[in-house]
Amino acid sequence: MKDDDALPLAVNGTLMRGLELNPNLLEVGATFLYESCTAPKYRLWSIGDVHPGMVRVDDDDEGASIALEVWSVPASGIARVLQNEPPGLCIGKVILVGGDVVLGVLAEPALCRGEREITSYCGWRAYRRALEEGQQK
Repeated sequence: MKDDDALPLAVNGTLMRGLELNPNLLEVGATFLYESCTAPKYRLWSIGDVHPGMVRVDDDDEGASIALEVWSVPASGIARVLQNEPPGLCIGKVILVGGDVVLGVLAEPALCRGEREITSYCGWRAYRRALEEGQQK
């Protein structure tokens, strides 16, 4: 596969390095590019404390910058990664803090209904650390 067939993909949960579903990226030949954050236009929920769900909010709603990783994923591997994601997660466009727009993992709003909002942690890793330390807000 040529490098120009790869696409940047922003991941904000269990696909990140060292977490449960990271092997799904590695199996399709993805490579880590860099850590970043979203523009302050997103909110984050814990879906049963198993994985996060990130949703972009309307411009007049309060959002936050959410920590994420950007990976280079072969175009042919994007569908395979998505097929192995939990139901209710999808690929959409994510606005990064610097204004760049990349493909990224988002949640359908219905998935987040009734789940614990964790936006104040600004990321899945920070929320998981707080859980482990018994310090969730």
